[in-house]
Amino acid sequence: MMPVQSLAQWSLGASYEMREEVPENGFGVQIEREIYKPIPIIELGLRLHGSFFREENEFEADGLMVSRDIEYYDFGLAVKGGVSLVLLKPYVGVGIGNNTFDIEEGNSESNFFWNGFGGVELTPIPRLNPYIEYRLQPTDEFENLGEDIESSDGRFIIGLSLSF
Repeated sequence: MMPVQSLAQWSLGASYEMREEVPENGFGVQIEREIYKPIPIIELGLRLHGSFFREENEFEADGLMVSRDIEYYDFGLAVKGGVSLVLLKPYVGVGIGNNTFDIEEGNSESNFFWNGFGGVELTPIPRLNPYIEYRLQPTDEFENLGEDIESSDGRFIIGLSLSF
């Protein structure tokens, strides 16, 4: 009997995400599953991801200081392809999802989106991989909130994933 090497097929990640619009900073989670590995260095997989951004916004209206919470969250599904090099794993992907912009007064609006992303995982430690990524999606306009609000068209992501 010969021993068989087992390979990680699932990955669970957490990230810190930055975008240009309010709210600017948030957190994300993702779970990935390898679905096809045609040759040892190429990997194709599926990713389920979610992000949450929250910020308290203060402004002056009619001489009074007003404070309100602004939340933005999204979730989506993507296809991801990567190439395993010595200590790096560059990857790209494309996906779909839904985002919601919510203002404290109960005003909220959701939009369907598509996105593309690219990044690189660092692989010096087996099963624990830091990564950086840039995700790009078309700008959505939230028209029913009574304000001129647009969602971000991109975000920079720093994260850590655990493979199992």
